[in-house]
Amino acid sequence: MEKEYSFTYQIFKNIDELNDEDKALLQRARANTSNAYVPYSSFQVSAIALMENGEIVNGTNQENASYPVGICAERVLLSTISSVQPNIAVKTIAISYHNLNGESSRPVAPCGMCRQALLEQENRFQQPIKIILSGMDGEVIIVQNARQLLPFNFSAEDML
Repeated sequence: MEKEYSFTYQIFKNIDELNDEDKALLQRARANTSNAYVPYSSFQVSAIALMENGEIVNGTNQENASYPVGICAERVLLSTISSVQPNIAVKTIAISYHNLNGESSRPVAPCGMCRQALLEQENRFQQPIKIILSGMDGEVIIVQNARQLLPFNFSAEDML
């Protein structure tokens, strides 16, 4: 038996095509890349969440000389949310990056570990998280929920 998996996402030519709320969140994510601690890769990543209560929470990637002990911006963000907004669902996350050694003009997606963490957050609150992906300029991709990024995910149901 063969099955097919597909999902729909939106591509925007640039940030100016976004609605005001998404545009503001992505602008913050782009500005926040400078707060990343990346002395080894020079690849700054920022993840900014708009919470259901309207609050904004920031995260950036944090590297470590004891590689791979560093942590991605998305998981820093989700850990921060669990500490400062533990009972509030995430509405939208904007993820941007600044490659200090090269181009930063195309969207990049979260790694597999971060996709699992994002999905766990969705499952926890039974609510989709819209994900905005972009570099410092250029195209913007919007995915309507984290589940779309990880079709063969692992969940609590697998441990029953």
